[in-house]
Amino acid sequence: MSSLTRTLITLGFSDLEKSERFLGFRELADLDQGELLQSLKLANDPDLAVQSLVRLLSAVPAVYGKLSVPERETGRQVPNEALFRLLGASEALVEFLIRHPEHVDVLDTFPSPEPVAADAGALRDSLLAAVGAEPASAIPVAALTGTPARIALRTRYRRHLAELAIRDLCAASPQDVMPLVGAELADLAAAALDAALAVARAEVAGLFSFDEVAAVKLAVIGMGKCGARELNYISDVDVMYVMEADGGGLDESRAVAVGNALASAAAQAIYAPEREPGLWEVDANLRPEGKDGPLVRTLESFLSYYQRWAHDWEFQALLKARAIAGDRALGLRFEQAVSPLIWTSSEREGFVASVQAMRRRVTANIRDSEAGRQLKLGKGGLRDVEFTVQLLQLVHAKNDESIRVKATTAAIDALMRAGYIGRTDAAHLDQSYRYLRVLEHRIQLVHMRRTHLMPRAPEQLRALARAAAGPLSLKRPTAETLLEDWGRVKREVRALHERIFYRPILVTAAHLSADDVALTTDAARARLAALGYRDTAGAQRHIEALTAGVSRRAALQRQLLPVLLGWLADGVDPDAGLLAFRRVSEALGTSHWYLGMLRDHQAAAERLCHVLSSSRLVTDLLEVSPEATAWFGNDKELVPLTFAAQWAEIQSKMSRHPEPAGAIRLIRLNRQREILRIAIADCSGLLAQDQVSAALSDVDRATVLGALMVAEADVYAGEPPLVHVLVVAMGRQGGREIGYGSDADVLFVQQLVPGTAGAAVEGPAQQQAKAIVSKVMSLLTQPLKPAIQAERVLSIDADLRPEGKNGPLVRSLDAYREYYSRWSSAWEAQALLRALPMAGFDGLAAEFVAMADPVRYPAVLAEADQREIKRIKARMESERLPRGADPARHVKLGRGGLSDVEWLVQLWQLKHAHLHAGLRTTSTLAALHAARGLDLVGEGDAELLEAAWRLAGKVRNANVIWTGKPSDLLPSARRDLEAVARWCGYEPGQAAAFEEDYLGLTRKARAVFERLFYG
Repeated sequence: MSSLTRTLITLGFSDLEKSERFLGFRELADLDQGELLQSLKLANDPDLAVQSLVRLLSAVPAVYGKLSVPERETGRQVPNEALFRLLGASEALVEFLIRHPEHVDVLDTFPSPEPVAADAGALRDSLLAAVGAEPASAIPVAALTGTPARIALRTRYRRHLAELAIRDLCAASPQDVMPLVGAELADLAAAALDAALAVARAEVAGLFSFDEVAAVKLAVIGMGKCGARELNYISDVDVMYVMEADGGGLDESRAVAVGNALASAAAQAIYAPEREPGLWEVDANLRPEGKDGPLVRTLESFLSYYQRWAHDWEFQALLKARAIAGDRALGLRFEQAVSPLIWTSSEREGFVASVQAMRRRVTANIRDSEAGRQLKLGKGGLRDVEFTVQLLQLVHAKNDESIRVKATTAAIDALMRAGYIGRTDAAHLDQSYRYLRVLEHRIQLVHMRRTHLMPRAPEQLRALARAAAGPLSLKRPTAETLLEDWGRVKREVRALHERIFYRPILVTAAHLSADDVALTTDAARARLAALGYRDTAGAQRHIEALTAGVSRRAALQRQLLPVLLGWLADGVDPDAGLLAFRRVSEALGTSHWYLGMLRDHQAAAERLCHVLSSSRLVTDLLEVSPEATAWFGNDKELVPLTFAAQWAEIQSKMSRHPEPAGAIRLIRLNRQREILRIAIADCSGLLAQDQVSAALSDVDRATVLGALMVAEADVYAGEPPLVHVLVVAMGRQGGREIGYGSDADVLFVQQLVPGTAGAAVEGPAQQQAKAIVSKVMSLLTQPLKPAIQAERVLSIDADLRPEGKNGPLVRSLDAYREYYSRWSSAWEAQALLRALPMAGFDGLAAEFVAMADPVRYPAVLAEADQREIKRIKARMESERLPRGADPARHVKLGRGGLSDVEWLVQLWQLKHAHLHAGLRTTSTLAALHAARGLDLVGEGDAELLEAAWRLAGKVRNANVIWTGKPSDLLPSARRDLEAVARWCGYEPGQAAAFEEDYLGLTRKARAVFERLFYG
C-alpha cells in the first residue's frame, strides 16, 4: 500500500483508485498535493470533491485563484472552506458554476459558524431585477420574455441557492441552522414566483390588452412547506391562485381567462424546458377540486367551496397557506378569510378520524422496496412529526391563538409553551425533526433531485454521516453510526407520534364542548342520552364515582371520560359497559400501567370500551381478573398459550400444590384465565374462527389432563397403580370445533397396568378406574371453597358411551372392543367418527384408535344402517328441538344448521373413509374438503355447506360472548340480534340484513342437505 493510499484512507476517501487517478490529472499537477489533500479533508465527500474540482478547474481556470483565501485574523492563506465544502456536497451546484463561470465569485462567500438569513425583500428585488422588472412597481412587468427571461430568472435563483448552500454547509450545527435554511429556500421560491409573474405579465400582453392584465389582481398562495417557510432544497412548490378583477369593466369570465394565462405563463417560466434547467414544478393540485377544478378562483369562490364541499384534509392543508407572491393585499385577505374555517374545522363530524385515516393511507401506499429507506413517509419519518403537530394545532388552536403558527419547529415550540406537549417530548420531537430534515437536505443537495430515500451505498452513507454531524463534530461518523442514529430517531418519533397523535384527549378536545369536557351534570346527561345510554341517572352516578376527588386517577378520567363514553356508546350496551368500566377502574385503583394505557394507547382503550359494552362473558371475567386488562394494550399477551405451554404450567403448579383441592383450584383458574385471553383476542379480531376453536380445545384438554393426574395421584395414594385411564373426547370436543359454551363429551377407557393381569386384580382395578373417573368428574364440576367467581364450569358428558346412561361409566379396552363388534348400533359407529384421545396413557390412546378405526370406517355401510342413521336424524329434529323453538332459528338442530352439515359429512365418512384416507378425520371441515376433492359434493354445494356451518358456529359463540350464557337460537330480540350481527362481522344497524342473510343461507344449505342426505 502506497503512502498516498494510506493518506487517502486517513482523510476519509472511499474510491481510492479513482481518487488517485484524479489527483494525477494535469489540472492538479501544479498544486501542492499535501495542501490540496488537507483542503479536500474539509469536504463531506472527498471523492466527489476531487472529481468536481478537476472538472471546475478545467472549465473555469479562474477558480485556481480561489483555492485558498487569507485568514481574517492572521492574513495567512488557508483553504477556501466555501469552495471545498461545496465541492464535496453538491455536484449539481458545481455544474451550475461550470455553466455560468461569471458566478464563481459566489465562492468568495465568507463562512460563518452562525450564518444569518438573507433578507426576503432583497431576494425578491434581485430576481425581479434579473428579468428587467422594477421591484418598486406595484405591478412589476419584466423587460425580458421567453428564453432570455427564463434563463436569467433561473440563473439568478441558482446563484442565491449556491450562496445559501455554502452558508448552510459551513454552519457549526446543521440542526440549529435548518429552520433558517428552510425559511430562506421558501423566500427564494416566493421571489422566483414574483419574477415569473412579472415575466408572465409581459408575455400575455400579446393575448390581452395592457389594461386587462393590469386590472386582474393575482395572488399566489403558498401551501405545504413553502407556505410554512420550511422548504427543501428541491421540492414541488404547492400553490393556489386567487384572482380579482379591479375595475376596468372586465367581466369575470374575461378576468378568469387573464388569471389562467398569467398562472400558466408563470409556471412555464419556472420549469418549462430550456438550456438552463427548470427549478422545480409548480403544483396547483391542492386547489379546490384538484386537477378537475379551475386553476384560478375568486376569493368568494374559494370561500363558497370551503364552506359547502371541502373535505377534512383540505382544511389541514390550509393550515400552511400563506400569501407568497403577486398581489399581497389580496393574498392577505385570503389568509384572513380562511383562518376561521381552518381553526373550526376540527368540529366537523369525523374530522380527527379522517385525518388519522389519511395518515394511515399515506403509510400504506409506500412501495415495499422503499419502506425501509423513507425519510418522509415511513414510520418514524418527517410526516409523522408533521401530522402530529398539525393535528394538535387543529384541535387546540380554535381556542388558543398562540399556537396558530405555520412552521413545524415554531409550532412545536408554541405547543410546548401553551402546555399541549410536555417539555421533554417537545425537545425530542424538535431534535428528531431537525435531524431528519438535515438528512433530507444533504441527500437532495448532491444532485438537486427530489428524493426522500436514504442511500444504499456505504460510501454515500459515510458522506451523509459526516454531513449530518457538521464541520465542528469531534466524532468520526461512519455509515454504521448513521444508520444506528437514524433508527433511534425513527423509533423515538414513532413513539412520540403514537403517544401524541392518537392520544384520546385530542379526540375529546376536537368533538366536545367545554361543558362536555368538564362533565357538568346537565351536559353529561344530555350527551349520555344522545349517545344511547338508557339509564342516564345511573350512568351519571358511575361518572361521578369515577371522577370524584383529587387523585391522579380521577383527574385523568375527568379528562378522558368524554371520549371513553363515546367508545362505550359504540357498543351494544353502553350502560353495562360503563358499569363494568367503573368496576375495573375501582379494582385496579391507581395502577400506573392502567392509567397510562387509558391515556397513551388509544387502540387499547378503545378496544377495552368496545369489549365492555359488547360482551357480558368478558366483562364478568374481567371483573374478577382485572389485571388481565393489561392485555388490551399488548397483542403478544393475547396469543393463546399452546397446549404444551399450559401443561407445563399445570405440572409446575401441581408440583408445588400436591393436595387435590389446591391443585384443581389452580387448574380451573388457569382454564378461566385462558378462556378470558381467547375471548379478548377474539373480540379484538386477532383470532380466526378456527383458531378460537383450536385454542379452546387446547384449554379443555390441558384442564382434563390436569384433573386426571390429580385424580390418579389421589386414588393411588402412594400405592402401585392397577390401571391406566384414558379420556377420549367425542362430538365437537373430539373434532376440536368447540365454542365458548361447549361441554366435554367423553368416553372413559381403562386398561390394566402391564404386569398386574389376573382375576385377582380385575375387581380392584375396575374399582380403582371407577374411583379415578368419578374423581375427575367431581374435581372438574364440584363447587370449590372459596368459589371461583364467574367460573364457566367444564361440564363432563359421558352419555355417548356404549348403552348410554345405562352402561358403565368406564370400560376396559377389551370391553369396548367386544361391545362394538357385537352389539353397537350404526349411530354409535357414527359417534366414534369424532373420537379423539384427550388425556391419559399414550399407549392406551393408540390402542383405542386402532380398535375404533374399523368400527367408524367400515368396509361397507349396510343399507339398513344408512336407513337407521337417516331415521334417527329425522326423529332428532322432531323430538330434540326445544318446545316452541323456530326450526329456522335453531343453529344446531334447525334448518341448515350445524347438525345438518355434520350428519351429511359423517354419512360420507361412514360410506367412503375405508377407501379414502382424507375422510379419516374428526374435523367436519377437513372431511368436507376431502369429500369435495372426491367429487362427493359439488364445489358450489360444498361452499354453501361450509358457509352455513361457519355462520351457525359464529352465532353460537356470539350468544355466549354477548350474554355470558350458551344458546343455540338466533336471537329474535332486536338488541340481542344487533349484538350477534356485529360479532358476525356486520356493521352497526345491520341486524335485519344479518338475519335475512342467515335465514337465506341456512335455507339453501338445508336444500343441499336434503338432496344429498335423503337422496
